[in-house]
Amino acid sequence: MSCFIVPLIQSVATTAARKHSQKKTTQNAWTKNLPKLELMLWGGSAMLIVDHIINGEITWQYPFFTALGQQGGLEIMLSEMLSVGVPMSVVITLIYTYLVYRDSKVKEGVIKR
Repeated sequence: MSCFIVPLIQSVATTAARKHSQKKTTQNAWTKNLPKLELMLWGGSAMLIVDHIINGEITWQYPFFTALGQQGGLEIMLSEMLSVGVPMSVVITLIYTYLVYRDSKVKEGVIKR
């Protein structure tokens, strides 16, 4: 019910990093491709939010997370963030890393598409 919070925080940090890197005159392959990571994180977070709203895990009234309305709900949320949210963010970042690495090798001519 709260697994989207970790990628959402990472997407906010990625957006801030991209905006900061745009101010620099020289950029490497990692900072040039930050919009890819940003799009993957924002899109994934948005899809998860919609999914949780549809399933009734997030409501429009306080407490917004239905788990917070029950005893031990905060522990359940933190557990889900650590067991589901962190691995999702790690996998998304690894996919981004692979894409940037592959694109840099294609540009160098080491591998062909």
